[in-house]
Formats: sequence, structure tokens, C-alpha cells
Amino acid sequence: MHTRPIKIVKNYLQHAEGSCLFSMGGTTVLCVATVEEKVPPFIEEKGLDHGWVTAEYSMMPRAGKQRTPRGKGAGSGRSQEISRLIGRSLRAVVDLNALGKRTILIDCDVLRADGGTRTASINGGYIALSLALKKLYRNKIIDSMPLKDYCAAVSVGIYRGKMIVDLCAVEDNGADVDLNVVMNGSGRLLEVQGTAEGEPFSRHDLNAMLDRAAVAIKSILDIQKKYCS
Repeated sequence: MHTRPIKIVKNYLQHAEGSCLFSMGGTTVLCVATVEEKVPPFIEEKGLDHGWVTAEYSMMPRAGKQRTPRGKGAGSGRSQEISRLIGRSLRAVVDLNALGKRTILIDCDVLRADGGTRTASINGGYIALSLALKKLYRNKIIDSMPLKDYCAAVSVGIYRGKMIVDLCAVEDNGADVDLNVVMNGSGRLLEVQGTAEGEPFSRHDLNAMLDRAAVAIKSILDIQKKYCS
């Protein structure tokens, strides 16, 4: 099973250390990596020497059918939860010690929402992160590349009795089961978020959805590899 068509514009913003415009079907997210020569207070307070990778996710006011008031898109509980998901996923593939005492902030702004905004943000966020890290390495700011692996994500669901990969908004809103899967380049799971929106689903269904996700994520990883150089 395949994802919706993926389109990527690398280095979309001129001044950012890393950026891309990432689209999966009708969903488009602007992902931007900013390098800051400081770390969060909790790292300083503990006397640690490693860096940090974090993310902020937001919906633009007319990304969806209804206008989201400016500012609310970033401050809602949903946006904060997705921000943490993106941050956890990307940190899992970065050697924070090799990064040094600096922070990379990944901004994921949804310009157009048609399902799978969190998974698209992870996919595009990884590309932006990779570009920023390679720029640091080229400029000899860091001694080695901190990236340990690739990272990609996809949604899988059961809609009207049929298993679907990379659900659009209509399918997502009407799904009986909704699953978001994040994997690294080795095919190991970084995070799984699953919900039975209707009837409970079986372990067999879960395994089948994870298998479909793995195939789809491999295709996403193949695309990422072309844009991370």
C-alpha cells in the first residue's frame, strides 16, 4: 500500500539553517530548522554537556476548512502534544553529545491540512534537521554528523472495513481505527499512537497495520534519502 503523492521543495527558506516544504497528498507543511547556540535551562541546571532537539507545531489560520484564530493553533493542547511527538521522534535519531551545547528547533507550520499533519511534519522535519546538521558539519562547527539514523512516519487506519495507509481528512474523520507510526531507518519503532474510534480492534489488525506502515515508511525513507544530501 502506498502513501499519497509526496512533493518536497528543499531549502525553501533562504535564511534558515535547514528547511523544506513537504506535501503528502493535500497536506502541506513548512518545516524549518533553526540552530541556537544555547541549551534549555534544565540541561544547564544539571550540568550536562549535550545539546537538544525540539519542535513546535502549529496550524495556520486557514489550513483547514474553518479558520483557526492566530496563536490558538500553536497554543492548543493538541498542538503541544504533536510538538512533543515530533521532538521525541527526531531526538531518537540524533546523538545529542555530538551536537554539542546547542539547540535545533524544528518549526512545523501546517499550510494546508488534509489528514496526516503530524506524520508529514515528522517526515519534513527530519529533512530540515538533516540539512541544518550538514551545514554545521560543512562549516566545521561540529566535528562529526550527529545523525544516527533516518526517521519517518505514516498514518494507517481502518475506514469502512478497509485498511488504508496515509489517510486523508475524510478517511481520518470517519475511521474506525486510527494509528500513527514512527520508525527509524532500520525499521525499528520509535512511537505508535493508536485509537479505536469505533469498535475495538484485534491484535491481528494491529500487526497488519504495523506491517502496512513499515512498507509505506520504507518508501518515504527512500524519498528522504534523495533530499538529505
